[in-house]
Amino acid sequence: MNIVKPSTIAGVMELLPEEQAVFDRMKNTIEETFKDYNFLAIDTPVIEKNEILFAKGGGETEKQIFEIASESKDMSLRFDLTVPLARYVSEHFSELNFPFKRYQIGKVYRGERNQKGRYKEFYQADIDIIGNNELSIYNDAILARVIFEAFNRIDFPNITFHINNRKLLNGFFESLEIEDSTEVLRTIDKKDKIGIEKTKALLDEIIGTKSAKRTLEFIDLDKNNSEILNDLEKLSDNELFLEGLDELKTVYEYMLKFGIDDKNINIDLSITRGLDYYTSTVYETFIDGYEAIGSVCSGGRYENLASNFSKQKLPGVGMSIGLTRLFYQLIELGLIEDKKQSQTNYLILPMEEKLNFYAIDVLNKLKAQDKKADIYLEKGKFKKKINYADKINAKYVVIIGEEEASKNEVSIKNMQTGEQVNKSIENLD
Repeated sequence: MNIVKPSTIAGVMELLPEEQAVFDRMKNTIEETFKDYNFLAIDTPVIEKNEILFAKGGGETEKQIFEIASESKDMSLRFDLTVPLARYVSEHFSELNFPFKRYQIGKVYRGERNQKGRYKEFYQADIDIIGNNELSIYNDAILARVIFEAFNRIDFPNITFHINNRKLLNGFFESLEIEDSTEVLRTIDKKDKIGIEKTKALLDEIIGTKSAKRTLEFIDLDKNNSEILNDLEKLSDNELFLEGLDELKTVYEYMLKFGIDDKNINIDLSITRGLDYYTSTVYETFIDGYEAIGSVCSGGRYENLASNFSKQKLPGVGMSIGLTRLFYQLIELGLIEDKKQSQTNYLILPMEEKLNFYAIDVLNKLKAQDKKADIYLEKGKFKKKINYADKINAKYVVIIGEEEASKNEVSIKNMQTGEQVNKSIENLD
């Protein structure tokens, strides 16, 4: 029989148990934060119909989608959690209460080209608030508060929200008599990747030298938040611009009121979010001092989530954490310690097979007291058994020999201090 060399495909993350425990703690902490703010869990299928996934058009997204090989060939793996959400809300509209606050943590799949820190399969943690026909702008600040607390709970309090408003941007471009700002926004969105010189050259080509110069001056206002808002008040009387400015000021003021410090907020007019469906608030979130790893959470407001699936107008706002990529980056930078945390406080070690039943009685007693306990029933010398306890980082070993069993006792050894005491089986707590 040929032996197949075991290996994973490039672009997936597979962790050893200790690493998985660290990842799960981060994921579970974020999930608990979402729950604490009354976001409701949903779990959409990993596989969706192509007509659902391609509803917003093809382009680069379509090139990255993994299709399912089947006779019908009309199914693919989801590439994000937003499109399935749009389908979900449209399909279950009459059964949901609005505003609908949802969270989902799950795997998505994209045909990313192989490079360090980029994955074909990865976890996203999304929260969204969806309205029926309308949704208060105040929700945009609530979302930031939830994300801020989630990062605090995973020990990253020093994050900065870079916020902007697409109406403000589009109103500014209207004042420059730029009819279609789509390519301008996409170019600005790539500024940090391609550099200022290439950005300027592309903008010169798209909108002309004069408009490009004014655009670059506009997105590069290097002042504090209050000064930027004051300058914007005087910049334009375009109606859409002023509407966007009012929304931006409101979100900023409410973020402050929700307890996010001003130093954790950066009104950044270069933030555009390249996706076309964002219509108002847009966010990018960075860990202070580690901006080079990129945004660790992003999102924004969209005017009509489900326009491809429903006649209902469903405005919403959402933010997404790329958990797999975030975890990889934090481990690489040494910002998360790969700490061993035991699944077991008490590991029970019967010294002989004939003591197994007595040892199981001890296990049942500890479990009845809600103790984290396990039992080792493999044959072998004491050294082998104690080495196993050490490797799984057990806090205590419960040693059971003939003498302990005859006295209806156990011997409990503290694995850190080496201290060992005998206790009655009736007095294990």
